[in-house]
Amino acid sequence: MPHMCFNSLGVLCLFQRNAADQILRDLQNNQDMWLQVVHILQNSQNLNTKFFALQVLESVIKYRWNALPTEQRDGMKNYISDVIVQLSSNEVSFRQERLYVNKLNIILVQVLKHEWPARWTSFIPDLVAAAKSSETICENCMAILKLLSEEIFDFSRGEMTQQKIKELKSSLNSEFRLIHELCLYVLSATQSSELIRATLATLHAFLSWIPVGFIFESPLLETLLKFFPMAAYRNLTLQCLTEVAALQFGDFYNMQYVKMYTIFMMQLQAILPPGSIPNAYANGSNDEQAFIQNLALFFTAFFKSHIRILETSPENRAALLLGLEYLTGISFVDDTEVFKVCLDYWNVFVLELFEAHNQIEPATAAVSMMGLQMIPGVVDGTGAAVQHRRQLYSGPLSKLRTLMICRMAKPEEVLIVEDENGNIVRETLKDNDVLVQYKIMRETLIYLSHLDHEDTEQQMLKKLTKQLNGEDWSWNNLNTLCWAIGSISGSMVEEQENRFLVMVIRDLLNLCEITKGKDNKAVIASNIMYVVGQYPRFLRAHWKFLKTVVNKLFEFMHEMHPGVQDMACDTFLKIVQKCKRKFVTQQVGENEPFVSELLTNLATTILDLEPHQIHTFYESVGHMIQAESDNTKRDEYLKRLMSLPNQKWAEIIGQAGQSIDILKNQDVIRSVLNILQTNTSVATALGPHFFPQISLIFLDMLTVYRMYSELVSSTIAEGGPYASKSSFVKLLRSIKRETLKLIETFVDKAEDLPHLGKQFVPPMMDPVLGDYARNVPDARESEVLSLFATIINKYKAEMLDDVPRIFEAVFQCTLEMITKNFEDYPEHRLKFFSLLRAIGTHCFKALIQLSSQQLKLVIDSINWAFRHTERNIAETGLSLLLEILKNFQASAFQNQFYKTYFLNIEQEIFAVLTDSFHKPGFKLHVLVLQHLFCVVDGLTEPLWDASSAAYQSNAMYVREYTINLLGASFPNIAAAEVTKFVDGLLSSRHDLTTFKNHIRDFLVQSKEFSVQDNKDLYAEEAAVQREKERQRMMSIPGLIAPSELQDEMVDS
Repeated sequence: MPHMCFNSLGVLCLFQRNAADQILRDLQNNQDMWLQVVHILQNSQNLNTKFFALQVLESVIKYRWNALPTEQRDGMKNYISDVIVQLSSNEVSFRQERLYVNKLNIILVQVLKHEWPARWTSFIPDLVAAAKSSETICENCMAILKLLSEEIFDFSRGEMTQQKIKELKSSLNSEFRLIHELCLYVLSATQSSELIRATLATLHAFLSWIPVGFIFESPLLETLLKFFPMAAYRNLTLQCLTEVAALQFGDFYNMQYVKMYTIFMMQLQAILPPGSIPNAYANGSNDEQAFIQNLALFFTAFFKSHIRILETSPENRAALLLGLEYLTGISFVDDTEVFKVCLDYWNVFVLELFEAHNQIEPATAAVSMMGLQMIPGVVDGTGAAVQHRRQLYSGPLSKLRTLMICRMAKPEEVLIVEDENGNIVRETLKDNDVLVQYKIMRETLIYLSHLDHEDTEQQMLKKLTKQLNGEDWSWNNLNTLCWAIGSISGSMVEEQENRFLVMVIRDLLNLCEITKGKDNKAVIASNIMYVVGQYPRFLRAHWKFLKTVVNKLFEFMHEMHPGVQDMACDTFLKIVQKCKRKFVTQQVGENEPFVSELLTNLATTILDLEPHQIHTFYESVGHMIQAESDNTKRDEYLKRLMSLPNQKWAEIIGQAGQSIDILKNQDVIRSVLNILQTNTSVATALGPHFFPQISLIFLDMLTVYRMYSELVSSTIAEGGPYASKSSFVKLLRSIKRETLKLIETFVDKAEDLPHLGKQFVPPMMDPVLGDYARNVPDARESEVLSLFATIINKYKAEMLDDVPRIFEAVFQCTLEMITKNFEDYPEHRLKFFSLLRAIGTHCFKALIQLSSQQLKLVIDSINWAFRHTERNIAETGLSLLLEILKNFQASAFQNQFYKTYFLNIEQEIFAVLTDSFHKPGFKLHVLVLQHLFCVVDGLTEPLWDASSAAYQSNAMYVREYTINLLGASFPNIAAAEVTKFVDGLLSSRHDLTTFKNHIRDFLVQSKEFSVQDNKDLYAEEAAVQREKERQRMMSIPGLIAPSELQDEMVDS
């Protein structure tokens, strides 16, 4: 009984809390609630109540401030300022009410973003004057200045219009002298450690943008360096020095930077000797660890901007090399975040050295090819300078190679990892952070390898020898070494790569033979597989090694240790894709091509593999067979490859002929599924050459499809909605899905011989399309939609006559499934809109022939698509809309279409454009709007109802309509601003960049977007940057791994 009471009490409390939450939400949404804020703040003793009142006030300041009467704005501004001064003038109340004061500071800064400088010109002088009246007020003034700087310089993008940001920055710049004097005065005069810390924190926020004279032409740097040795201020001072180190002003202040660095290095050696950093970090307090992390930030910032000035004289070079030694020591610290900071810098440092070396190398090679000596002046003085820099950094670079090799991150292909208990297991989840780290480390090591192949090779071989003789043996050491060896694939010239790999593979195979223990063998197997998978060029050039490696993989396919078989099958597929011709050509010393030998022993090789591994294996062999150019041989190999699954298929179909019930047996259903998946794997690899095999099973497959489909429908009809979730129905549906996937794969891949795939379409119309229409919603396969999208994309206008039939079968019934809400049937959604897009792109004539009700249904469904917050669906809908708009613009039905849909589409697009949930679609929203604003000029009939009004032109009508639409949607924006925005759209409609920036500014001004991450509004610019980076990587040997290149490396 007491237990019951306790439960009831808990439910009651929960109910009361929910009710209270609802009351607070209603209060917060009340338009006039903010008028009570002052009353609450003056009379309430409860901190939570005060915070609630401030929350209400913050919302009003952000969204409605400019709409308030002047006296209300001034009253609130003065009240907030007075409370802050009152609380911070007294040491006791300031410390006790610190959280409350901090929140008031934030509110004040929100007010400043509206009021200052135009309506509150004296703010900075007032603040500085107040700061001089007491130490606690001064401390709080520092906090307000820090907040203001962060709001304007760090968080402003996407929160304020570009014009407003510019205005605030220029005001802060022009009034900074007062702030600067205050900071220097405080640091020289006060004894209060809290005030010193607050001042250093404020300086840290300001240093990245203040006019440079305030740093170098005042005692500021000296003052900071004076505080650096003091433990209490060391971290804050170091953060300030890091901001200064990151600044770049050409050569003007070089001497000051050298002086700052030299004094800093002398002080640092007394605080922390360079040789003990990893230990100091491991045994240090939180502050000491933070100091080492801040040191990494200081050195990386300084070297990124000013390393060149330290290369100029011997004493500077000594200090520079000492700094690099510190940074290398910090890089060995066992902390991921610290390592990331160092790694980012090492990547930039080595890239810069590599690029200089890379520019000189071709010229040097040309000179030596002409048989000339390296006479000074033949390759200009830059060559000597580059050589000199390489010599200067040869020591640090060698240590850096050691660092990269012994800390190399795990590549994606490696599936075997050590768990927290020290056991070797199969990896279950990919760690994205590790993959990003691997990418940067790999790139850095490739540059290091290019700078000195000899040292790279020697270090790797020396470490491998230590693995073999047991001196340095451990799983981690072997892993990082092999990952490093694999990562530099493609960076050496072929002759050196051959010599190096012969030794590496030989040693690894020996290590596998001599090492005992299942876990040890699994680790070595994983490393052998990773390394050989990275070097296709070497394997293509050395048949004996290739054959040995593949046979070793077959051996690993019988190894039951978790992850080893998976990795063996994945590596086999990877190698075959890059060396496939080698397996169908009869090699010297062999009696037959390797593929024939493999097919003879196929049953034995795959004996211990799981079904999904067998599918990968079959796909690999499919790639081999695809490389055979002789049609007869290719068909014979395919027949031999498929003989096991075909035998089983014939057996099942034969038994089904005797009794159809055999197909309901779950083991039989699983066998059928497995056979279909095997076929799909081979079809993926063989493309059009899979034709003989699919012809063999196609009609039987459709019969099985129909039968299983009817079984699904009847089971769901009898068992109700829950039956669709039963394991039996799920299994039956996976057969249907795999059948559709197999057909889609073949149609998609049969691009060289389109007529082959086209003949499979008519027999599918009823068993597949008719079945879809007849089925209950829970039994409809979304793959039907993607199959027909693929067919239309492949056969384009040839499918025109079939579109009405497709439309009739899938359109209405699918729309009913997906328009009830945004969640049900997620797979059907994207595939439905992809099908619609295929029809809109390739069979536009079929859309024109639809009745007006059907066309309205299409447009409504597109609007529904781009209202989705699911990015793929929304983007598919927007892309389809853009294509349909362009097609109608070029058709004879242009006027009729736009008269019916123009205003509806404009309204819908503005609705998603100004709703922050749909930010990822920004680029396409802008393109659709630009199209609409441009198309009005070409229309020859009015868009408005001519009987009720008259306008000079469609453009004038659209202008007025858009102003009214946005004015009603954004009552917080003045009518003049809305008009200015719409006029700006019309004037910039032919210039996409201006048009887009204009919309960005309006979105920020609308406040919907002002407190969020707005990177999606700039996604297009980011994509251009990524493409440039890809082109750069293509130009450097090894940066894109040979195993990832799209057959630029065709094997011969």
